[in-house]
Amino acid sequence: MTARILVVDDIAANVKLLEARLSAEYFDVQTAISGLEALDRLERAPFDIVLLDVMMPGMDGFEVCRRIKANPKTALVPVVMVTALDQSSDRIKGLEAGADDFLTKPVGDVQLITRVKSLVRLKQLSDELHLRATQGRMAIDERAALAEIARGEPGDVLVVDDRPSSYERIQRTLEPEHRVVVETKPQEALFRAAEEPFDLVVVNLSLQGYDALRLCSQLRSLDRTRTIPILIVAEPEDNARLLRGLDLGVNDYLVRPMDRQELLARTRTQVRRKRYAEKLRDSVQLTMEMAVMDGLTGLNNRRYLETQLATFVSHAVQRNRELSLLIVDIDHFKRVNDTYGHDAGDDVLREFAKRMRKCVRGIDLACRYGGEEFVVVMPDTDARVAGIVAERLRQRIAAESFPIAGGTRQIEVTISVGLASVDTVGDTPEAILKRADNALYEAKRSGRNRVVAAAA
Repeated sequence: MTARILVVDDIAANVKLLEARLSAEYFDVQTAISGLEALDRLERAPFDIVLLDVMMPGMDGFEVCRRIKANPKTALVPVVMVTALDQSSDRIKGLEAGADDFLTKPVGDVQLITRVKSLVRLKQLSDELHLRATQGRMAIDERAALAEIARGEPGDVLVVDDRPSSYERIQRTLEPEHRVVVETKPQEALFRAAEEPFDLVVVNLSLQGYDALRLCSQLRSLDRTRTIPILIVAEPEDNARLLRGLDLGVNDYLVRPMDRQELLARTRTQVRRKRYAEKLRDSVQLTMEMAVMDGLTGLNNRRYLETQLATFVSHAVQRNRELSLLIVDIDHFKRVNDTYGHDAGDDVLREFAKRMRKCVRGIDLACRYGGEEFVVVMPDTDARVAGIVAERLRQRIAAESFPIAGGTRQIEVTISVGLASVDTVGDTPEAILKRADNALYEAKRSGRNRVVAAAA
């Protein structure tokens, strides 16, 4: 794992120490000796994480962090506050400024590297999701807005711990802000995590009679639980197992004796990241759907048809199977728009799509081809059966008036249909579409409100 890291500290010795430690792990390390220099470097080049000293002359780390998080361009760059201050109030101040994590000087190697790797892993996942969303025109300020929405919401936390003195303290600490469920049996915890919508799993690394790392591994291997953040609670001597847990995909850790404010802070951070990732994934899913769906009718769009029709035709030709295609045109649609307005035209298109879906099978591909034209691809269907389906659709459209203007008016609508079937000797998508289009032209020329099949 590599990443571009900005180390910000006004003391040269501190900068050199962090730079050496991180460079030894093959991170690309850049440095800045003041808050203003750091903000300038972030504005000019992308970074994956910022290690930010708190006590600096001029502009302290809290103010630098606030400015980083206020800038849409840098708002989602993880910031780790590095400080000699170990008071809870200082940690709270850093979190309120937008910090993602904090390290207390002197910083141990294990603490430094594990925190950095964890944040880098999350940043890379976020960037990958963001790239997909951006391809659907999701702007950077929208991404920052999603992160802001994810802040402050209470989470559902599953605590896996078989020591009452331990889990009772965790429960007392978290319950004012979150909904907490305690499970003392690891296998039962795995089932609950798979069945209930938890935002975080807190695991005691010192479970009696059970390997807690195996539970972490199982949580990461199941589809339903692999995206749930895991926070492990370790003993001071558990460094080796702690590192192993982080390699397995554990997101964060605490070392006993636990600081109450640190437990709250790390829980808030993990819950917020999970909520943000979910919202970003939803945005990506919506973007993917928008790329292949027609927003008005809910049918697949022309782009999707063009990507799928080649596969349908190729399979039919290679396997000597039947395939038919309908091109459907709403008769005199321009007259609807001109007479009743474009809102009425949209009502007609939506209602037509609804009726068409009821007339075709689940395996058929129904698309809006453009304007008032639609295409239905019917695999394993010969011309005779396709003609029956087309006629049934024509009759359904003509038999019942279409509601417009919120159902206050009704208008008559008819359609014309051109039908073509695949020629199993070297046919192409372009050729079958052309034959169906010619048949549609003939249906219109012959008086509309009819089905015409292309000549074999």
